[in-house]
Amino acid sequence: MKIAFIGLGNMGGGMAANLVKAGHEVNAFDLSEEALATAKSNGCETFADPGEAVQGVDGVVTMLPNGEIVKSVYEGSVIGKAPQGSVLLDCSTIDVATAKDVSAAAEAAGYDMVDAPVSGGIAAANGGTLTFMVGGTEKAFGRAEEVLQAMGKAVIHAGDAGAGQTAKICNNMLLAISMIGTAEAMKMAERLGLDPQKFYEISSQSSGYCWSLNAYTPMPGVGVESPADKDYKGGFATGLMLKDLRLAMEAAQTADASTPLGAHAKELYEQFAKDNAGLDFSAIIRTL
Repeated sequence: MKIAFIGLGNMGGGMAANLVKAGHEVNAFDLSEEALATAKSNGCETFADPGEAVQGVDGVVTMLPNGEIVKSVYEGSVIGKAPQGSVLLDCSTIDVATAKDVSAAAEAAGYDMVDAPVSGGIAAANGGTLTFMVGGTEKAFGRAEEVLQAMGKAVIHAGDAGAGQTAKICNNMLLAISMIGTAEAMKMAERLGLDPQKFYEISSQSSGYCWSLNAYTPMPGVGVESPADKDYKGGFATGLMLKDLRLAMEAAQTADASTPLGAHAKELYEQFAKDNAGLDFSAIIRTL
């Protein structure tokens, strides 16, 4: 397939490279000259305008910072410029309402579209092991699946348009809550005189087992290797976690869903992000 990829940041750059490795032709666009240079070195053809990048393609993939930009790109550079009948895949994490609006506009113009946000972070984006949570019609999902499989280890159809975004923000709300709880328990055990490594060995094989502890241990030198062992550099930035928590709380209000722990997690990350937005979200353990 010939695919346009718009948005070559920390996540998008690796994703586009994996499409090339899978045998797809990739037309790449980003506002960053450095990102374009990297994409070119990875085998992509680069373009200075997104409207040109989507000419003659079979599909379009976007990985963009927020819903406002996603809507602007699709309205101004994709819908009506990409060939009618192309499959459109937005892998950004945005609000559910905008995801539904953009999908409706695309479908009205004759395109199949899915919202397909990801889980896994930069390492998974580079390694092609992302998990995609996909919202859209059965037809759109069937067409998008081949493209997504080239970039991930799991591609799951969550439901209709917007369902991918719903799954993503609920998942990340759970992750934020879990990480704060893991950090609290580890620091409390340490304050009570228990060796953190011993606590890890016990809790990781007991009812305290969870991804934040077992696969992403937030304390350096304890458990598995994680961003904590790299001074909390890399991984999933606190600023991005805060973005997802804000989206989750907006959605909760719309749905009249009770999320007291989610709300408190947002408050804690808002305080922590003031001076630490670039650090991995597990660095919140430093506040304890």
